[in-house]
Amino acid sequence: MPWQQALQALGELSQHEPMASHTTMAVGGAATWYFKPNDKPSLCQALPVIPENISILPLGRGSNLLVPDHGFDGMVIDLGLLNSIQVHHQTLTAQAGSRMSKVAQTAANAGLSGLEFMATVPGDLGGGIAMNAGAFGQQVSDTCLHASIVHHDGNEEILSNQQLQMRYRHSHIPKQSIIVSASFELQMGEQQEIRNAMREMRQKRSLTQPLALANCGSVFKNPDGDHAARLIEAAGLKGKSIGGAQISELHANFIVNHGNACSDDVASLIQLAQQCVFEKFAIKLETEVRILEVLQ
Repeated sequence: MPWQQALQALGELSQHEPMASHTTMAVGGAATWYFKPNDKPSLCQALPVIPENISILPLGRGSNLLVPDHGFDGMVIDLGLLNSIQVHHQTLTAQAGSRMSKVAQTAANAGLSGLEFMATVPGDLGGGIAMNAGAFGQQVSDTCLHASIVHHDGNEEILSNQQLQMRYRHSHIPKQSIIVSASFELQMGEQQEIRNAMREMRQKRSLTQPLALANCGSVFKNPDGDHAARLIEAAGLKGKSIGGAQISELHANFIVNHGNACSDDVASLIQLAQQCVFEKFAIKLETEVRILEVLQ
């Protein structure tokens, strides 16, 4: 088919790619199509070629994503090769496939403060922009000037912080468009102080989160004035297992994969936590992890 040949000339194209290999939760069925563009110009050329009846799903590290066991009937676009980071004065610009930890380190090396929290976030920058990632009192929206997106027709648009409508764990990104880069206005700081702050954040994270096991990061958003982990633990669910998945004994807002979990196991624990917390506290927990499809 012509569009398939066009994509093969612009990157790597495969069929029936197992998504368990591309998400930090290590679960999920196959994507019908999987495309890894060579660079940003290749992505811009590829998007208009993809038939409009094929849904597209941008992918970074897959750290905040739950793919159903039956897979994803669409086109996953792996942005891993879009990973350049540049610093000009106090502005840092990074492409969407850049690891947030690398972005934080680059800022620190330049003596720039404002992205220290990214040292503790496991995903790539595109996902961090899309969900306004945050930790330790900082979040993307604090310093983000603007983000560049590419629409399905291949045209690029720059959206300001205001246009992104960033709020807690949310940004407004037009449907079927892909974040390709973002710029941040940072503050000058002392390199060693910035590095020390990052080190302290990483140490605290390693002591309080189950990093040794496959997981998808924080499962639920924190309700106003409370913490999802406290509510789940108070509902008696800490350590609860279904199949190969378990609500972490270390941090109740994490679900871990002991090696043999399937996506349905994870989804069942999510639904159980929502049900029990609502019954006990009349609070509806909203998922922070992106679930491609509501699983029954």
